[in-house]
Amino acid sequence: MTTPSGASHEDDYWRRPPEGVRPTSPAPAPTTSPGPGAPGASTGGPGIGEPPPAAPTSPSPWAAPTNVPTPATTTPVPPSGGGYAGPPPTTPPPPGWRPPVRLQANPPRALPPQDMEAMDAAEQQAQRLTHVVGAVAGTVLLILLCLLCSRALF
Repeated sequence: MTTPSGASHEDDYWRRPPEGVRPTSPAPAPTTSPGPGAPGASTGGPGIGEPPPAAPTSPSPWAAPTNVPTPATTTPVPPSGGGYAGPPPTTPPPPGWRPPVRLQANPPRALPPQDMEAMDAAEQQAQRLTHVVGAVAGTVLLILLCLLCSRALF
């Protein structure tokens, strides 16, 4: 059974910090565990009687800046950091607009009727021909095998 995403404190480390927080210091260096079976070794989660891990104290360096002034014009200004500014603004077409029609296509023609009895007869004839060719090829291979074996024995 899985727990809902918000119910577990074990995945707090992987969550993004709040958007309004700016980094003030570099992220703390990861600590190494003493190894499996060693005293004080952790299994990846808090044990019985251990407090849950605290949320990271330093904010993410990827958090959005809060002190950026908004531009007064409606044209987007590309960010200086090279990030994606989003798609350019578009103006919708007038109501009822459609592209002009240059050529009206003809309606599709009716297919000719199929003769099912003639198709069945042609299929049976092709199947008989396939069987005859296979029988002739098998007979020739059997005769060659008998000749080859008789040469090896005598």
